Amino acid sequence: MPAITTPDGVEIFYKDWGTGQPIVFSHGWPLSSDDWDTQMLFFLGHGFRVIAHDRRGHGRSSQVADGHDMDHYADDLAALTQHLDLHDAVHIGHSTGGGEVVHHLARHGESRVAKAAILGAVPPLMVQTDANPGGLPKAVFDDLQAQLAANRSEFYRALPSGPFYGYNRDGAEPSEAIIQNWWRQGMMGSAKAHYDGIVAFSQTDFTEDLQAITVPTLVMHGDDDQIVPIADSALLSAPLLKNGTLKVYPGFPHGMPTTHADVINADLLEFIRS
Repeated sequence: MPAITTPDGVEIFYKDWGTGQPIVFSHGWPLSSDDWDTQMLFFLGHGFRVIAHDRRGHGRSSQVADGHDMDHYADDLAALTQHLDLHDAVHIGHSTGGGEVVHHLARHGESRVAKAAILGAVPPLMVQTDANPGGLPKAVFDDLQAQLAANRSEFYRALPSGPFYGYNRDGAEPSEAIIQNWWRQGMMGSAKAHYDGIVAFSQTDFTEDLQAITVPTLVMHGDDDQIVPIADSALLSAPLLKNGTLKVYPGFPHGMPTTHADVINADLLEFIRS
């Protein structure tokens, strides 16, 4: 399997298909690069080089005990882009991966980057604080950790069956295959990485990162996102970007890259080519 070894000895699995301008995908919690299969095949077919990695502790990457925080996530992504010597890259991140992209650009610079897009992404800050009163109470994320620790398999079955893809909404038609694929990806990864990752995606403040980014950045969010509510994320993130564009999708759920791949892929392609 193609993999790089980070400076702290972690093996990061990655996929690298095709030639042309590189598009680098960062996946959400607690999934893997497989969550981008539809996008990778689409953009490969449109002449792009597509790259996606499994975050440390996720998928096929090393199940290490430590380093499950945004600094390490960003550094691992930087190590991959440097190993592959990528230039003029487009970085696309979903959910936690959106935070990874934002932190990577701010922490490691934009010299290798042309554009970025964040979808259903966690910035600027998910948890409720005095400075972020609209955030979700910390107890919400403590409960996620408790459910994971008690029975990760049941927890990973319930989440995609309900709010992640909007399958709990009236009239929704749940896809058993999509639910099982989410469960499969989650269970491939490390319970420790996923437990710590809840803190990483909920308590990291990306405000200064967003303000530091200068490349064109597309902020895409469904207004029925039950996992990362739009009012506390995209609507706050977009104004912080120097060169940001906000695109809101009425009725779309958190997992919109899967449930509405045709719309999302077309809009990403238009943004990249513009």
